[in-house]
Parts: sequence; structure tokens; C-alpha cells
Amino acid sequence: MYAIRGAVDVDSNTEDDILKASGLLFRKIIEKNNLSEVDLVSIISSATDDLNKAYPGKAVRDLGYTNTPILCLQEMNVEKSSRKMIRFLIHVDGKIDKENVRHQYLGKARNLRPDLADK
Repeated sequence: MYAIRGAVDVDSNTEDDILKASGLLFRKIIEKNNLSEVDLVSIISSATDDLNKAYPGKAVRDLGYTNTPILCLQEMNVEKSSRKMIRFLIHVDGKIDKENVRHQYLGKARNLRPDLADK
């Protein structure tokens, strides 16, 4: 088993913006890592405390991923941390060299992990 990380910023605290950003991030992770639902073990999503109009996991369900467990959490409210941010941690069944995992950091989230943003 291995894990894939990703993050994306959200324009505003609306259900539409949260679901759009979450769906974009999830689709990118799936596409760039050549995955399908049968590969997924579980998904953890988190959102900063300024995003409370929708669960990021709903975007995953709306894309048809109905058989993978999803847990949505609120990020710690750390001083000077990035705001309006959604993160995913996806556990995948299989083996892969860590350097071949394609983590996805989109938009302003690229600043969170510039070392992983372009891989």
C-alpha cells in the first residue's frame, strides 16, 4: 500500500467552489497516477476551518466513487497557515517506488510543497 497527497486552494466558502476545487484535485490525482476505484483503499480529506459549506468528500462521491471509504476532517487552525485549503491523502492498494508517485499541489497550494508540486 502507498499514499498520494494533494492540496488545492478554494476561491470562496461556497458549496460550489468547495466541490469544484475538490473534484479538480481528486481527478488530477487519479489521472496523473493512472488509478481507478478498485485501486483505492481509503481517502482522507481535510479542509481549513474557513471552509464549512460542503464536505470535500462529496465531490468524490459525485464523481461516482461510491465504494471507497472517505473521512473528512478539519485542519488544525495554526497561526499564519494557508487559508481556504483542501487536502487529500489517498491510500492505494499496490506497490510503487515513492519517486514515481505523482502528488498534486494545485494553484496556491503549490507553495505548501514546492518540492512535490511539479512532479
